[in-house]
Amino acid sequence: MQNFRNYYEILGIPADATGEEIKKAFRRLARKYHPDVNPEDKTAEEKFKDINEANEVLSDPTRRSQYDQFSQFWKKKGFNRKAPKASTARTAFSRNGTSRTYTEEVDYSQFGDFNNFVEQLLGRRPPRTATTTERTGVRVSSSDSFRPGTSKTAYTVNARPTPKDVEARLTLPLEKAYEGGFERIRLEDGRSIEVELPPGMVTGQRVRLKGQGIAGGNLFLIITVAPHPFFQVDRSDIVCQLPVTPAEAVLGGRIEVPTLDGRVKMNVPSGVRSGQRLRLAGKGYPIDGVRGDQLVELQIVVPKDPNPQARELYEKLREVENFNPRRSLPV
Repeated sequence: MQNFRNYYEILGIPADATGEEIKKAFRRLARKYHPDVNPEDKTAEEKFKDINEANEVLSDPTRRSQYDQFSQFWKKKGFNRKAPKASTARTAFSRNGTSRTYTEEVDYSQFGDFNNFVEQLLGRRPPRTATTTERTGVRVSSSDSFRPGTSKTAYTVNARPTPKDVEARLTLPLEKAYEGGFERIRLEDGRSIEVELPPGMVTGQRVRLKGQGIAGGNLFLIITVAPHPFFQVDRSDIVCQLPVTPAEAVLGGRIEVPTLDGRVKMNVPSGVRSGQRLRLAGKGYPIDGVRGDQLVELQIVVPKDPNPQARELYEKLREVENFNPRRSLPV
């Protein structure tokens, strides 16, 4: 059977790999061969399809069990003429909650090749049988090899899995969290999607993306706003430290201040002290539709190495000024 695919080799894992090992191998390879990472690379595209198919089979215990049995039998001599039957353990539940385990024989000779087996295993098409009878929702199949006292039941894997909600964490810079808008994100399962984020997001907020979960479920993005090197968010207010020169502190005047909306002009009164805070109304962070203020903490910074002309002026200032900040010391 030339088209047989060894899913364990495709994912680079041993045949006894655990479910967690399968998940980790799939995520690593999906990121490596994703079409978004390898545009117009047909080889990577085919590899990505094989990786997804391998994960779809091996991550499901029932499918993996059937695949392992099929893998054993197809190698045996005479497989194409008459495939052996494998016994599969199944559990039935009654209405009162009790259960019983029984075995069901699966005849692999109904599959003409490996692709046919995978198509049925993944629920992409019904099994190939000689005749099929539909009765009260139960599919009963028979073939020319039917013998009295024996029966063969054909079953398919559910092609419509139950929708499941999932969560993913997304860290955003402060500017993006404030503005919102479109953002392309890559999920752990290898998908890359573009989402529209609302403005004014905060750490811990959940953003629901309808239909982006598993099998049509919802995807919830858990937002984290990354620390900013200049702005500090304090509830609905934004605090920043702004350096000013000694001349600006003494004389005052209008200076530029960065805000989340861009630079704005702010009036600094004369004689301000280092550490004094000035308020820019309505330039804070929007919380529940209400925007706070921006608090600008002034820090007087002196030049470490003034040019000769500036140094000369400082010398003249020292000669003429009568201000002594140490005059009122209590000791």
